[in-house]
Amino acid sequence: MGASKTDHFSAKQNEMASIMKALGHPARIAIIDFLLSVDTCICGDIVNELPLAQPTVSQHLKELKNAGLIKGNIEGNAICYCIDEEMFAKFKHFFEEVFGKILAKKKECC
Repeated sequence: MGASKTDHFSAKQNEMASIMKALGHPARIAIIDFLLSVDTCICGDIVNELPLAQPTVSQHLKELKNAGLIKGNIEGNAICYCIDEEMFAKFKHFFEEVFGKILAKKKECC
């Protein structure tokens, strides 16, 4: 079997692409915004906040969790979600590098 196309890219490039893909839906951005405003919550809290059905919210939470942007801890019979600050720090660092390079080129170029 041949190599996957992602095998041709670095771990960092694949990780950043996964994050950006997960953030590529407005519902997921809304979930992140909501989690930032409340610290932690359960899926039902998000369902009450967004105009989406519970299974849809659960699918979006799964995508965010798979990308490492949120964490879920089991509390009783519910899962309590929160932001994964470490992953957002990596994401921030990536863009700081990108913008640093852009600004350095701008000084050279124009």
